[in-house]
Amino acid sequence: MERSRQRRRQLILACTLSLAAGLPGRSFAAVPIGGRFALRTLDDQPATEQSFAGQWKLIYFGFTRCPDACPTMLNQISGALKALGPQAERIQPLFITIDPERDTADQLRAYLKHFDPRIVALRGSKAQTDAAANAYRVYFKTLPHTPGGEDYGIDHSSFLFLIKPDGSFARLLQAEGTGHQLADQLRPLVQ
Repeated sequence: MERSRQRRRQLILACTLSLAAGLPGRSFAAVPIGGRFALRTLDDQPATEQSFAGQWKLIYFGFTRCPDACPTMLNQISGALKALGPQAERIQPLFITIDPERDTADQLRAYLKHFDPRIVALRGSKAQTDAAANAYRVYFKTLPHTPGGEDYGIDHSSFLFLIKPDGSFARLLQAEGTGHQLADQLRPLVQ
């Protein structure tokens, strides 16, 4: 049920962006995606969009307790980096948590050990996280606690944002398939 709601939201966003791009005089540039963010690395160092200037950025918003979309996406990113070989050196993958309350630096370190070590995790306060998510038009909503449960879930969109080395938005990617298929999408773009 949650997965189908997420899928509908993704389709609505994709249709909205496509429609905006198809209107006379409109393009993706008219629908601002991406921009500034002020977060922290796992070593508590400041990290902004300028921290990765000159590199292609592959940005994904998620959280460590996500049951399926996040680990699947991070596996696909890991597979794509491996499949790209030396070309992957031009790409900086970023995993931005949308759950800063539970995703501590230690939690993120332990989680990312299961994926490619080139993936950099970023976190911030709730306000910083909200600002970054808003800049990238990321949907996420905390779901209520389940009866008798102590945990909460988060419904969220599951897109990969490809950002050019100059910081401008390049493309919205959906990594459905394998890391090799994601690499095939990235290879002609990341020159």
